Amino acid sequence: MNSPKSPSNIGLWILAARPKTLWAAAAPVVIGTAMAYEAGGGVLLPALAALFGSIMIQVGTNLANDYFDYKKGADGHDRLGPIRVTQAGLVKPKTMKRAVAVAFLLACTAGAYLVWRAGWPIAVIGVLSVLCGVLYTAGPYPLGYIGLGDVFVLIFFGPVAVGGTYYVQTLDMDGMVVLAGLAPGLFSVAILTVNNLRDINEDRTAGKKTLAVRFGQTFSRMEYLLSIVIASAMPVFLSLSNQEHFYSCLTVVVPLVALPAVRKVFASNDGPVLNHVLATTGKLLLLYSLIFSVGWLL
Repeated sequence: MNSPKSPSNIGLWILAARPKTLWAAAAPVVIGTAMAYEAGGGVLLPALAALFGSIMIQVGTNLANDYFDYKKGADGHDRLGPIRVTQAGLVKPKTMKRAVAVAFLLACTAGAYLVWRAGWPIAVIGVLSVLCGVLYTAGPYPLGYIGLGDVFVLIFFGPVAVGGTYYVQTLDMDGMVVLAGLAPGLFSVAILTVNNLRDINEDRTAGKKTLAVRFGQTFSRMEYLLSIVIASAMPVFLSLSNQEHFYSCLTVVVPLVALPAVRKVFASNDGPVLNHVLATTGKLLLLYSLIFSVGWLL
């Protein structure tokens, strides 16, 4: 397949947005909305605004990662992952910088409505989400370069996203919602882990100290496995705690579906193989969110 040649080509920007990672933004909104609806507070417009805002923050973060990794020289020509359009010369750095601003501006547009509806807590969440999205690869101490990327992903694509989605609809908060948010956060950690495992040698050369670089491949493989297993078991804990929503426990089948991906993570260092696992893990997150959401509503 030939790479798109013009920055105006929509396929180029879809490539830069990394659509295979966007389930990490959508899944917690699905879960938060299901929990809000079950609690009697589901509202469509805030749910859609939360979904749009979450996806735009993810897109903005991905574009910022493309730009700042290029500026720091972290992406080489021997890159194993999907093409980075700035490093490949398909988009000028100035154009990518503007695209980052547009993505975050669109997120803030949705956020303005949510702040109007739900008040200052959403403003705080929005500002911190955008700030961390930029600082993931920008600044003197980028989160992704010092091993804090996993923590950022766990928190913001987990309890913050699920809890925020629930709050903008119900205007209330429940501890169960926050705990439920850990599961999509852990799946997002699994996605990041595959990414870092694939890029471990390149990151080590670039001075990017991800957890994979700091603690090695065995650690990362176990992190991937445990993230999926613990996330899939979370509904069991929730159901036993409140003696409700037992159908949501069907998420325990997800690790079985994940077995081929887990085997590949433990057996291979091949870039294309791990790229496929990364995409598969995004689908596992989607599967989890659907099983949990339907089970929670039954």
